[in-house]
Amino acid sequence: MVGIKKGKLTWRYIVAVILLIIMVFPYIYMLLNSFAAWREVDRKLIPTHYTLKSYQWLLGGGDAVIPRPWIHAFFNSFIVSLSSTFLMMLFGVMAAYALSKISFKGRNTLNNIILFQMFFPALILLVPTFLVVQKMGMYDSYFGMILPKAVSLWAIFMYTNFFKAIPDTFIEAAKLDGASNWQIIFKVVLPMSKSITTVIFLFLFMERWTELLWDMIVVNSDNRLTLNVLLSQMFGPYGSYPGPMYAAAVLLTLPIIIIFLLFSKQFKEGMQFTLK
Repeated sequence: MVGIKKGKLTWRYIVAVILLIIMVFPYIYMLLNSFAAWREVDRKLIPTHYTLKSYQWLLGGGDAVIPRPWIHAFFNSFIVSLSSTFLMMLFGVMAAYALSKISFKGRNTLNNIILFQMFFPALILLVPTFLVVQKMGMYDSYFGMILPKAVSLWAIFMYTNFFKAIPDTFIEAAKLDGASNWQIIFKVVLPMSKSITTVIFLFLFMERWTELLWDMIVVNSDNRLTLNVLLSQMFGPYGSYPGPMYAAAVLLTLPIIIIFLLFSKQFKEGMQFTLK
């Protein structure tokens, strides 16, 4: 019996390792080809000669391609993604606290509306949202990219469920000490929600960082383009230069990987709650 159990465990590890390799290899392949010599890009499974030429060519341009503002686009993505994520989390916390800890008429109806909107195709509202942004004079601006993405129904839903699990005794004790709702939110409720906050932050930041369609529609100037929009424009002039395209893809995915590694412990703790 012991031998059979060890055999089953061994096979599980083997299958897990194979699946992990299948999932991770596309990124490894992309990373290796971004540093590979151009004569080996997409011609060898694992390149044998490496260089920084793709990154130098990407940032400085080549004989047939005008340099594009990659560094500026990288910072644009950070500004837009961090600003949108901060607003989504701020509004999510405030709305979730009201829906979970404050009794008011129509609270259940509002909860049901949020649930319904979560399954509503966002693409349907794309044109009306664009027209509103245009009418308000926010077209081709940072505000046009940030404000329409300032509310996340998913964040409200996640925070609401978590706040409901926080005992009301903590809230009542804070109120007896004279704390306002704002103080309760930021000094009592949020410090108790670090794990779920990390999960929400990572998912919201990743979703906003990889947003393409909205940023492509609402911005026209080169100095306001985000990194993913600039990457999508590479298939024309950079189509015959796959090395720089791999380098740009690495730049796009690198911040998400770094942030995940920095907050991996909190992410695991938060995921344990969400799976309960």
